[in-house]
Order: sequence, then structure tokens, then C-alpha cells
Amino acid sequence: MEKLLLIVFAIIISFFISTSAAREFNFDGANLHRRSADETLCNQLIKPAGYSCTEHTVQTKDGYLVGLNRVSSRNKDQGGQRDPPVLLQHGLFMAGDAWFLGSPEQSLGFILADEGFDVWVGSVRGTYWSQGHISLSEKDKEFWDWSWEELALFDLAEMIHYVHSVTSSKVLIVGHSQGTIMSLAALIQPNVVEMVEAAALLCPISYLDHLTAPLVLRMVGLHLDQMVLAMGIHQLNFRSKILIDLLDSICDGHIECADLLTSITGKNCCFNSSIADLFFEFEPHPSSAKNLRHLFQMIRKGTFSRYDYGMFKNMEVYGQLNPPAFDLSLIPKTLPLWMGYGGHDSLADVTDVERTLKGLQGKPELLYLENYGHLDFILSTQGKEDVYNNMIGFFRSLGKYSSS
Repeated sequence: MEKLLLIVFAIIISFFISTSAAREFNFDGANLHRRSADETLCNQLIKPAGYSCTEHTVQTKDGYLVGLNRVSSRNKDQGGQRDPPVLLQHGLFMAGDAWFLGSPEQSLGFILADEGFDVWVGSVRGTYWSQGHISLSEKDKEFWDWSWEELALFDLAEMIHYVHSVTSSKVLIVGHSQGTIMSLAALIQPNVVEMVEAAALLCPISYLDHLTAPLVLRMVGLHLDQMVLAMGIHQLNFRSKILIDLLDSICDGHIECADLLTSITGKNCCFNSSIADLFFEFEPHPSSAKNLRHLFQMIRKGTFSRYDYGMFKNMEVYGQLNPPAFDLSLIPKTLPLWMGYGGHDSLADVTDVERTLKGLQGKPELLYLENYGHLDFILSTQGKEDVYNNMIGFFRSLGKYSSS
């Protein structure tokens, strides 16, 4: 625990130093790992595995340009008949690459494509695949003025609308972690849910007050979110040079990186070191300090609500002292839902998942795996057998999808 505390304080110091350096020398740490124009998600991970992949850009109502990728099976012609579309939505500090970090036999994005699904992969604003805006630069603090609320109501909503428009079909949603928070918030909106056929949620989150991850709880206790915002930091970029050097030194004979992940996500049973290495090659992606603050509010308050600005600004923004809650009972009872969750998940705790289930009108199909942690659901070497076949069976059971 002492080493983890040192990591927390080092992160705070690194944020401060890297941000101060950026201001003094007009140095943007994010540019250290900027990918060139041809280093797209398609070119980096999907096409090299033999799959057809196209790049799409969607403009949100608040001006962000977010990336979508469309993936087709290596075994089928791009123009051939495909099942209706499935949109994959990643978690916090991740992006669309998270669905392709294992082999084609292990990664959900590849598996769904080979099963004949029309696979679409979203990357939210601020990630390396979605850093555009019609008027703002990522160097502007206004660019980072958002939380998962905007990701749900603008990014995900617009992605669903785009896929629905292009395919003329209702969309299947698959979310993981923060992607499930976004999905649940979006599905409450009548104009969004009418375009959705069904949703499958991996590690579903709408409440976080029973979270047990020791490093996360320590950061909450230290009020890291408030420190970061008070220091004028708006972008959380874990790929600044200072922080990369710090993490490299931590993982080089001092602390196993897998142990660092365990302290955040819970004990993961089923992914190996080679996948962990590839994970750290692509993750983490940037997010906003406001997003971290919103998530920490959920942990402290035990609520699934809009962003809490404080009483006075809440009155100005919402017309009430407390932020409005997202009411899970507004998700239509007729919407088919599937949820997979694990006994070793320190972020999507079983108690919180059960509270989510109680708030819904309908009864989702459930898959509980006692030995699975938070990352196992996207990185497990046996995920197809343990998780994805069950999910695909749920999609097939809707009666509109053919077997490959």
C-alpha cells in the first residue's frame, strides 16, 4: 500500500509538472504520442489481422468530431449479407482499440465480425482516435469541459443515430465499464432507445458506492479529483513523458504492472502478460478531469445523477439544489438486456450491480462469473467460451440474426 500511495502522489506531482511545463514552454504532452495520419485504428490493429475496416467521423451536437470504425469479417466479402449492426462502446481511459487487443479468436470485435455481425466501434471525444472539434483545440480548457454525461447524451447518442442511418437498421449495443454507464444513461432517452434493438453490458455500472478497488478508494479519499481541478488541469493524459517514465520505472522490477491493474480493477484471472503488454501499448487514452470528478461524485454520494456543480450552480443549470438523477425505470421494459459481471470485479461490485437490476423495469439475462475481474471481460484469453458465446446466443435468440 505504501508503494501505491507513492504512485498516487507521483501522479499528482506529474500532472502538475507536465501541465506547468506545457504552459511555460507551450509544450503539449499529448503530442508526444500523437499518431500520424496513417496511424489509424484500422491500420494499427484491424487490417493487419486480415479484416476489412473503414474509418468514419461523426459530429456531435456540441461540435466534437468522434471516430467510428466499421469492421467486416476476414471470411466474408465486404459487400455480402451481414447481420444488423452492433456498436461497441469502450470504458474509461480506453478507446475502440480495447476490443482488438487479443488474437482474432480472443477479441470480441473480431469474433463478432467473424460471426457475421456488422461491427461498429466507437471512440469517445478526447481519445487518440477522436481529438477533433469544429472550433476548439485540445489545448483549450473548454475542449475538456465534459464528463460521461456528455459522452452518453452526445457522443453515444450521435454514434447510434449515425449507424442507424447508414444501415437502416436498429442497433445492438455492447458496452464495457464506463461504456455501460453511457449506455444506461442514453437508453433512458426516448429518441435514442427507439433506434436500439438490444443492449449487452459487460461489468454494468450505474452505481459505484460499493466499489472496493484500493487505489481508487485511496484517490477518492485524497480528493485527487478536486486537487487536479484546483490546479487548473483539465486533460488527464497518462501518456505525458513524465508519467510514462514514472510508470516504466514502477513496472521495471519494482511493481508488476498486472499488480497495478489489480489495485484498480480487482484480480483478473484470465489474461496473460502478452495481452497486458499490448494493453499498455495502446492504453490509457486521455480523459477529462471533469469526468474523473463526476465518477468520484458517484462513489461518494451513491447516486446515478448528472454532474454536481454545487448548490448555487445547480440552481442555475438544473433549477434545483441537487443534480437530477438518471431514472433507470425509464428504460423500456420491452428492451432486451443482457449483463455479464464478475465476483472479483472491484469496480462493478456485485452489490451495485444488484441495485442497478432493481432499478430496471425489465429483467435482463445475466451471466455471473465468480472468478472474473473487470478487465477479464474484454481481455480474457478464454473470453469467447466464458462470455461471448453466451452474449451472441442472446443476440441470436432475438430471432433476427442468422448463424454464421
